[in-house]
Amino acid sequence: MLDDYEINIDTIALVPLDKDISKVYEREEEYIVNKNVNKIIDNNCKYYGSSYRGRCEGTKALTGIKSKCPIIIEESRNLIFFPTGSVRENNNCWLALNHIKNYNSNIFGSDVTFKNNKKISLDISLYSLDNQYYRATMLKSKLIDRKSFKN
Repeated sequence: MLDDYEINIDTIALVPLDKDISKVYEREEEYIVNKNVNKIIDNNCKYYGSSYRGRCEGTKALTGIKSKCPIIIEESRNLIFFPTGSVRENNNCWLALNHIKNYNSNIFGSDVTFKNNKKISLDISLYSLDNQYYRATMLKSKLIDRKSFKN
């Protein structure tokens, strides 16, 4: 069990196992971390020079999104993650936009398949997942537009 985790280009999902224990999925590895998913997200935002709140403010400025904000963890590597629900809820997961291959509904919620063909089942409706995915895609598009405008 790890005490901390640094989000990187291989990170595909952060899933809560308990109030203060998370499972981190990478392309090739899985880790158990002795922290809740939102604390891992906030620590990584701070590591890359901001905070979760600051990243949400950035998302709001770029997109107008005010709640359940997708965030840019690290800009140069396009590390964009989005929550599956409210960050105040203990069952909230974080998914890496760039690793999602597809998703569909199941009896209990939704299945998300990643580009490495790893699949996880989540307690989120297909409608909500689709909305969160769209919002993260909009953030990515705004980020790309902003970068290309500078060049």
